[in-house]
Amino acid sequence: MKKFYKVFLILFIVIIAINLYAFDWNGDFLSEDNQKFIFSIAFGVIGVALLFVLNTWSKIGVKTK
Repeated sequence: MKKFYKVFLILFIVIIAINLYAFDWNGDFLSEDNQKFIFSIAFGVIGVALLFVLNTWSKIGVKTK
């Protein structure tokens, strides 16, 4: 994995971890206060998935000897 992808992987993992920490586990799951954290976690997970897709695509074009 390239250094560029590793930086974004760490960034997305930190974003997900911060939002999981800030999530109100005692409240309603879809309450107004928790919705911003749910969306942020969802976009972080989508970002991680796209990161692995882009990393795989970058390996496809490389010729091996």
